[in-house]
Amino acid sequence: MIPWIESHTIQIGFLTLQTWGTLVALGFLLGTWVAYRRAKEKGLDAKRISDLAFWIFLASFLCARAFHVLFYDPAHYLVQPLDAINPMLPGYSMFGGFIGAAIAFFGYMYRYSLDWIAYADALVWGLPWGCGVGRIGCFLIHDHPGTLTHSILGVKYPDGETRHDHGLYLSLIGFATGILFLWLNRKQRRPGFWFGTYMVIEGIVRFVLDFYRVVDVKYFGLTPTQYLAIPMLAVGIWLITNKQLKSKS
Repeated sequence: MIPWIESHTIQIGFLTLQTWGTLVALGFLLGTWVAYRRAKEKGLDAKRISDLAFWIFLASFLCARAFHVLFYDPAHYLVQPLDAINPMLPGYSMFGGFIGAAIAFFGYMYRYSLDWIAYADALVWGLPWGCGVGRIGCFLIHDHPGTLTHSILGVKYPDGETRHDHGLYLSLIGFATGILFLWLNRKQRRPGFWFGTYMVIEGIVRFVLDFYRVVDVKYFGLTPTQYLAIPMLAVGIWLITNKQLKSKS
């Protein structure tokens, strides 16, 4: 089993940084760098990746918060509405962030008439590595406790119980997906393959793992994330299998 490791702040001299926020920021920077390199390799305008990163960060941050407020803890925010706009408080949904990122991405593609599938395939290369680093922050603050387990990857909580810890799992899956991409890159792939593959992996992983969480709100037996994971998986399969999907590049 994994021993309990906890960190909420990082002290660097006189500067105190929030552990979660710092690792999420580092993950975002790493993901942007990987996507930038991938875009250059594929002959795309890599500067577009830098521009997109700003808008995706802004949109995903806002939508991750809004999704959590609306679907995960609406009762609390009805009583304490100002908490909804306090960025220092916990409560951000990864899938809400995906929605924001998609809005920013497709809006940018439309505005500049860019080859969306080529840029999506490049951008998605950065996601696994960014999530791998960012989710370490979730693991260190343990904001996603799971059900009891005897797994060797279970985390021994301070109460003596061993539980699934979704921050740890999602970090490991992020790094594993990045390595899988490197392995699959040995062959030429059709347009949409990388974007679709990531959506399939993320859709399956999040749908399954959410059954092992203990604090999520559920609607008719499923979490909000699970409801979004279903169409995500379907779109991913469509992208992978659609032989008519063409890239302009």
